[in-house]
Amino acid sequence: MPNALKNFADLKSLSDELKRSEAARKKAEAEQREREAKALAEANIFRTSVGQLQPLKSTLRHESKTSAPPPIPFKHLADEKAALKESLSDEFNADSLLETDDNLSYVRQGVGQDVARKLRKGDWVIQAQLDLHGMRRDQAREELGEFLRKCGRSGYRCVRIIHGKGLGSINKEPVLKQKVRNWLIQKDEVLAFSQATAADGGSGALIVLLRSQN
Repeated sequence: MPNALKNFADLKSLSDELKRSEAARKKAEAEQREREAKALAEANIFRTSVGQLQPLKSTLRHESKTSAPPPIPFKHLADEKAALKESLSDEFNADSLLETDDNLSYVRQGVGQDVARKLRKGDWVIQAQLDLHGMRRDQAREELGEFLRKCGRSGYRCVRIIHGKGLGSINKEPVLKQKVRNWLIQKDEVLAFSQATAADGGSGALIVLLRSQN
């Protein structure tokens, strides 16, 4: 009899466990159906709001392009290198290279002395001129370099450089007069120069002969 009671108790416990499992399963299924119904309702709300959708027919797509690296300014670097090469020194002393005459003429080695005489006489036609009168030293040096480059590109051979007589400078000394001579001698394209004739500026200007660029 005790064994029968024990078996009955076990069966009842098993039955209760099965009932609890079934109840849990049904509850889970009900929650799942509720979530699905809610999702469907939300989808219907979205469709109602936006209306009927049509797929795009175009197959074109935008593809972003990788930006190209900035170009290397080779021309600019070359110009800077050339400018550095052509830079003029204020420490250069041209006194020993000038003829000991009143005009302090200069003739590059290999150029005939008759060239200086023709410059002094005004035999060459002046094709361009640069007026440095009143400029400060640094500005005058830069202007002179740029002027000579432009003359070379234009093919000018004979030009006039006006440096002034220094009457308006401190101590009335013609500072630019000597500086311009020193700068010109440092330029390879300068073949010769001489003080201008009275009609072309006298002691306040130089007549300069440039090398042909052809």
